[in-house]
Amino acid sequence: MKRTCAILFAVLFIVAGTGLATAADKAGWPEQLKFMAGPPGGNWFALGGALSEMWSKAVLQTTSSSGGGVSNIVNSDLKKGDMGFSVTSMVGAAIKGDDPFKKAADNAVILANLYTQYTYFIMRKDFAEKNGIATVGDIFAKKLPVRFATLKPGTASEFVVKALFKKAYNATFDDLKGWGGSVEFSSYEDGANLLADNHLDCFAFSVGRIASIVMNIESQVPVVILPVEDAALKALADAYGTVTFTIEPGVYKSVTKPTNTVGDYTCVVIRKDLPESLVFELTKSMWENRKTMAMAVKDMEELDPKTAVPAGVAVHSGAAKFWKEAK
Repeated sequence: MKRTCAILFAVLFIVAGTGLATAADKAGWPEQLKFMAGPPGGNWFALGGALSEMWSKAVLQTTSSSGGGVSNIVNSDLKKGDMGFSVTSMVGAAIKGDDPFKKAADNAVILANLYTQYTYFIMRKDFAEKNGIATVGDIFAKKLPVRFATLKPGTASEFVVKALFKKAYNATFDDLKGWGGSVEFSSYEDGANLLADNHLDCFAFSVGRIASIVMNIESQVPVVILPVEDAALKALADAYGTVTFTIEPGVYKSVTKPTNTVGDYTCVVIRKDLPESLVFELTKSMWENRKTMAMAVKDMEELDPKTAVPAGVAVHSGAAKFWKEAK
């Protein structure tokens, strides 16, 4: 009897001690979190719902709402939301206060790079051959009248393309127009159709490593996927923390040799002023439940401690602590 009481007392002491430690760890935690995802129907919206549900059960009550790559950074910085999706290069621009951000964001940092984003510069093969275009830089070196399109302003695609033009080639969309070309903003589907119908010469956008939209374009019209030169890739990397990804032969029929392009990541941006202990637990639970998250968006299979922390872009201390331990 005495032994049983002693064991029971010891268990109660441990539980009580754990409870006190947990309460101490949760000092400064908010009552709930607001996650900002993407527009309904997209991967970000689906993944935002899955993450919020998981965090509500594992860490802290979390709600999910629609959002966008630019607005999610701004709202995190202004504490109108707690965290959300964006792309790493956008966070780099926001921290510097570069376009399209009106001021530097000092309260928005990264929780993790989640999965890769490749930027494709797809040009009609007949236009490329006629004008001797072998790289993206040739467009600017020759000041060609290119009928160009990317996705709508405020999207990751438009931001990356515009930033590359400015940082690597010291050029703007207005320059393309000044050389006799044109610039349009479209959806993936509309841009693909315009290229196929010979209303565009080049269509640029960011998507995953294996993209059905690229295959769709290839099925409609002969195209080339233009490489981005090393110097241009470095210029953008130095500015916003992008990386170099290589499109390997065998993925797309129009790619016959390794083709370098701008690499970026879908990331989670989060308020810098949230407690380190909370962000550590959010990061930990996301990693531990990554297989479940991949059921919502397959690209989450790419989540990796080795690439989760971007180079040159600020990361929350709680997240950095977890990813260091997870390597």
